[in-house]
Amino acid sequence: MQSFLISSILILITVGLNTIAQALLKLGSGQNPLNFYLLGGLTAYGLSTVFYIVVLGKFNLSVAYPVIIGLTVLATTVTGAFLLGEKVATVQWFGIGLMLSGISAIALGKIS
Repeated sequence: MQSFLISSILILITVGLNTIAQALLKLGSGQNPLNFYLLGGLTAYGLSTVFYIVVLGKFNLSVAYPVIIGLTVLATTVTGAFLLGEKVATVQWFGIGLMLSGISAIALGKIS
């Protein structure tokens, strides 16, 4: 149980850093190439990569990659919509729901 909790935390940290990186890169785009947002985004990506490598040591690639990428898409969409004020269509939210269903199936398949 403790290993599952630690692995889940590592996945959430990876997803969080990926999402932060995406948001910072978006905020820094179209500005001076050396700005705080871009440097922060690159740093967050670097840290995310380190955590992702740790996650790969605990899970199969066929589980880790879809779970992390799927959760990152969800978190990035929510961040874009609520923090950056981007418009997200209903059909896109429906797609996110379908992705969550797939991620759940992949993750539960690994647990059972």
